[in-house]
Amino acid sequence: MRQAGRYLPEFRETRAAQDFFSTCRSPEACCELTLQPLRRFPLDAAIIFSDILVVPQALGMEVTMVPGKGPSFPEPLREERDLERLRDPAAVASELGYVFQAITLTRQQLAGRVPLIGFAGAPVWTLMTYMVEGGGSSTMSQAKRWLYQRPQASHQLLRILTDALVPYLVGQVAAGAQALQLFESHAGHLGPQLFSKFALPYIRDVSKRVKAGLQEAGLAPVPMIIFAKDGHFALEELAQAGYEVVGLDWTVAPEKARERVGKTVTLQGNLDPCALYASEEEIGKLVQQMLNDFGPQRYIANLGHGLYPDMDPEHVGAFVDAVHKHSRLLRQN
Repeated sequence: MRQAGRYLPEFRETRAAQDFFSTCRSPEACCELTLQPLRRFPLDAAIIFSDILVVPQALGMEVTMVPGKGPSFPEPLREERDLERLRDPAAVASELGYVFQAITLTRQQLAGRVPLIGFAGAPVWTLMTYMVEGGGSSTMSQAKRWLYQRPQASHQLLRILTDALVPYLVGQVAAGAQALQLFESHAGHLGPQLFSKFALPYIRDVSKRVKAGLQEAGLAPVPMIIFAKDGHFALEELAQAGYEVVGLDWTVAPEKARERVGKTVTLQGNLDPCALYASEEEIGKLVQQMLNDFGPQRYIANLGHGLYPDMDPEHVGAFVDAVHKHSRLLRQN
């Protein structure tokens, strides 16, 4: 969860040299930012530094990162006819060659120390909302208006995004990614009915087609992780969507989640990121409780969402150390 870390002073120093998306387009900068947290902490994996919005950019939309505000689309999708402005999704993977180069370079630099994770934003909210809203939103009302007023155009956009994401994710594995995570960060804005109609079919389709694409390309399968923030109403469906791992945010009780998803799916999560503002001693206690609640089987310890820029790196280290310490004790018992 934002392991390639904006909470590190060395991250801010590296990033200060150029704007955000220029950094994303530099394989060397992405490699450096991915490796920085591993120099500080004994993490068990690296996640490539990139951004979910490189996909709308590759589809021909202008995206800028506004300091203090976040991503901004000067010309968002407002009408159905605006879909005609989008490039052919089949061309997206070739537009994103810089991500593949960053993955290959980072994998070489890691030299087998830890696995490297690739990622993308899921087709519905996480990409569609930004493209329609023009940036972040607390209500997602413009994007939800599309779902209610333009259901066919919404499905058309979601198909375009899915068609773009599949070769992009397969390309990440070909470049060296050893696992893939799909972020559906705004799932909670949908509710069960809209999620079932507009999100779930595409989440399933991505996993099915990526697995088929890897097979066709002669590539070994990799674990796939689905993280749908605030999507607790769809845990059972997510567990059956073709992903090996289901990520949980901090609002879900681990024992309840395990009951609902069964024993064959791995769970990932789910400490409240703001718990890292607590003392190091308290972080240790919270981690111990979390690990006890999840149990030692089919579990990846993580936060329930991303870190914030003002978090103390020492507290991140306390979290990582506590996970390793209590994991060892759990396994011994």
